[in-house]
Amino acid sequence: MARTKEFDPEAALQAALELFWQRGYEATSMSDLVEHLGIGRASIYATFGNKHELYLKALERYDRAGLPPIVRELSQPGPALSAVRALVRRYATEASDERLRLNGCMVTNAAAELAPHDPAAARSVERNWDQLETVLHSTLVRAQAQGELPAGRDPLTLARLLLVLLQGLRVVGKASSDPARVRDAAEQALALLD
Repeated sequence: MARTKEFDPEAALQAALELFWQRGYEATSMSDLVEHLGIGRASIYATFGNKHELYLKALERYDRAGLPPIVRELSQPGPALSAVRALVRRYATEASDERLRLNGCMVTNAAAELAPHDPAAARSVERNWDQLETVLHSTLVRAQAQGELPAGRDPLTLARLLLVLLQGLRVVGKASSDPARVRDAAEQALALLD
């Protein structure tokens, strides 16, 4: 007869996500995970696999939680360009907020730490970026159709620019204590939408 789990796998995965997000993959040991999750090493392996598999599951959970609010935010009826501007400004504010900036974005962190040499992490990062680029692109197409974005602007190129900007805001915000750096960059990029 199989034993029942003596812990909540969803809560454990959330705790792992928080630890990986705070420390990164390399700086988080299995011993750290055992202590932080409050469950035994064998239970972690039996439920999630090895550290790498657990990290990928945590990254997927982060992605599933973070992208839907952005999609909702950009898909609201009304002026599309103001929704894009609000998203960029929110990223800049979060990237310069003392409480939020130090963890950065888990996807951005994975892109910098693992994606160059870890194909599975790279696929997860690319999937997230593809989805974000797609929603930005469709929002900018809508803005153009509504007359908010000049006809000569390429919504796909602008979506890619904004994707790179948003990821860059997270990186610079995490490393810089000068909030004007990210705010000024965000405002300059938004001027390209006029």
